[in-house]
Amino acid sequence: MSPFTGSAQRTERWKHLRLTIDDGVATVTLARPEKLNALTFGAYADLRDLLAELSRERSLRALVLAGEGRGFCSGGDVDEIIGATLAMDTAQLLDFNRMTGQVVRALRECPFPVVAAVHGVAAGAGAVLALAADFRVAAPSARFAFLFTAVGLSGGDMGAAYLLPRVVGLGHATRILMLGDPVRAPEAERIGLISELTGEGEADTRAAALARRLADGPALALARTKALLTAELDMPLAASVEMDASTQALLMNGEDYAEFHAAFTEKRPPKWRGR
Repeated sequence: MSPFTGSAQRTERWKHLRLTIDDGVATVTLARPEKLNALTFGAYADLRDLLAELSRERSLRALVLAGEGRGFCSGGDVDEIIGATLAMDTAQLLDFNRMTGQVVRALRECPFPVVAAVHGVAAGAGAVLALAADFRVAAPSARFAFLFTAVGLSGGDMGAAYLLPRVVGLGHATRILMLGDPVRAPEAERIGLISELTGEGEADTRAAALARRLADGPALALARTKALLTAELDMPLAASVEMDASTQALLMNGEDYAEFHAAFTEKRPPKWRGR
């Protein structure tokens, strides 16, 4: 993501979510607890635009995506989105669905790790937002439900049919996307859908701790690792090892690589600069 901007100024206030930034870690909170953080057209657009803005912030090292109240996110608002889409023509529906996909692409392509802090329900689009994060830290109350077929739509919404088989395997993904049954935290941990299972009420704290650890690490190395994990999913081995070689050659010429050697020699922790 290019750090260069045009005439547009940084957005100071986001209407559909809450943003805080603390020493290189951004926390984006879906803040509509009375509706289980159900997403509206505006919430999707805010997420899309916010992630683009944050991706240009050179000082940002990690992001936590969380939900306020009793759950992470219950998906698209039934009244405000499903009701409205029934009155849209095909061109309008395509614009909407492309926008939701742009949010997922932004989560996968932003140059910093994303940690989803999940408690309670993560349903529909909420489940895909969590899936698109690099890490999913979940409380025992967490349950993931890919409910698209239950409303008569394809289970492959917002990139779910691309991402989920790569996280849990094709067999589990087929069952989850076709049947739409909820995947509760113990099963989610067993099949690899979550990265860390916490105690109840601890998901936000543990996600923040993981984001802090990532933010304190070698930012450029982590950004390139994330980029390679996404880019190489569909590459043949020859192309993958060539991309790895090019990436390592660039990083070996960077300040962090030299800093590691200096720190090792001087028997001290490295001071990562992200360069």
